[in-house]
Amino acid sequence: MAPDDKVNPDDVQLQLREVEDLLRAARLDEESLRADGLGAAQRTVELADRAEILTMRQLLDALHPANVAFILEALPLGQRLFVWELVKAERDGEILLEVSDAVRESLIETMDRQELKAVAETLEADELADLAPDLPRAVFDEVFQSLDAEEQAQLRAAMSYPEDTVGALMRFDMVSVREDITLEVVLRYLRRFEALPDHTDQLFVVDRAGGLRGLLSLESLLTNDPERNVGELMSSDAIVSFEPIDDAHAAAQAFERYDLVSAPVVDGSHRVIGRLTVDAAVDYIREESAQEILNQAGLREEEDVFAGVWDSVRNRWGWLAVNMVTAIVASRVIGLFEQAIESLVALAALMPIVAGIGGNSGNQTITMIVRAIAMGQVETKALARLLRKEISVALLNGLFWGSVLGLFAWWLYDSVPLGLVMAAAMMLNLLLAAGAGVLIPMARIYFRRDPALGSSVLITGLTDSGGFFIFLGLATLFLL
Repeated sequence: MAPDDKVNPDDVQLQLREVEDLLRAARLDEESLRADGLGAAQRTVELADRAEILTMRQLLDALHPANVAFILEALPLGQRLFVWELVKAERDGEILLEVSDAVRESLIETMDRQELKAVAETLEADELADLAPDLPRAVFDEVFQSLDAEEQAQLRAAMSYPEDTVGALMRFDMVSVREDITLEVVLRYLRRFEALPDHTDQLFVVDRAGGLRGLLSLESLLTNDPERNVGELMSSDAIVSFEPIDDAHAAAQAFERYDLVSAPVVDGSHRVIGRLTVDAAVDYIREESAQEILNQAGLREEEDVFAGVWDSVRNRWGWLAVNMVTAIVASRVIGLFEQAIESLVALAALMPIVAGIGGNSGNQTITMIVRAIAMGQVETKALARLLRKEISVALLNGLFWGSVLGLFAWWLYDSVPLGLVMAAAMMLNLLLAAGAGVLIPMARIYFRRDPALGSSVLITGLTDSGGFFIFLGLATLFLL
């Protein structure tokens, strides 16, 4: 890419391709980076004057930290570390906060103590709390001691709350004013700031003790007579506020429901101690959705797609073991009916259809239930109603698709009894899938477990074994 070429700042895929093209032009493919035995830092120094490297630096410097994070996540490890060395040091903290946990670990491993300390010292207390688990203990202790008393107290508070609470997501940068002052005084006060905190759409109106009295929108501040008092214009009804121990998922849903940009976080005495912002809510929803997808596949944590083989093996082996057990059970179910399959070979050709459609139906049900649970729409007391609904759906689907497959088996093998067995097995397996699709996530909720974790593995194993048993059992009873 020529230095004066235009790149759409929002097209992160195009930016990634530009970086990949520049790496290829500089002959910095993954194999060569691994083969030369040089560290990323040394390699960067050697190639600093190359046109491709200078262009890449310019491109990276112009990108938003989130886009740089995306590019780093999409590159193999060797190229990732090389590109990481090209990023300006003062932006390291912002980018480390944007990358996934797995990729962040790979980047931090390449940084020495002084680099990590310099990065940590550029962060606010709430940001440092996010990064703290990945920092070496000695580095964190050194940075903590360099903070003033207020920042230390904020950092302790941010790290004291569980991961899925509002306290773990809240920020401490906010603007608060008193209700007995004029808008003119507020405007003079705001002019003292170099910049307002990000996502400031309203000011928090507090009393002398810091208690929340109301909210003053920037629109009201700018469009009213400067001589009017804050108390006249503030909104004090139906204020959406949170406590630090509130569930983060429920708070994120509130942001979506009420189109919030920011909201105050108050303690037990209703004193404002921080604020929750829309970017934190969106990030939480995105991470939660990504984790739910991983959980359904039985993955315990986010995995760097370019991670080492052993790291990936450790992340995947647990539910693969469960899947192996369910596969063995399914194979033994088939083994019980070996004679039936030998007598009627058509059974071997048709039984995967019953199991496969049952598994797909079960995954549809379990996905709907897990989504409803995640959105707070379903509780365990709704079990009976959900079962009735999903079994009714399965019954109607079973009648229709069972009939279609029964006619197909009849036409294919010219056997009415085989068609009837196929139709009956299809209906029964869909009913089994519907029941399991409701009971598996609801049971996990009852026992305070993640309803999505391994759900697809469990439902597939159950519908495979159940489908084989139902179909082969009916065939043994009525065809042989």
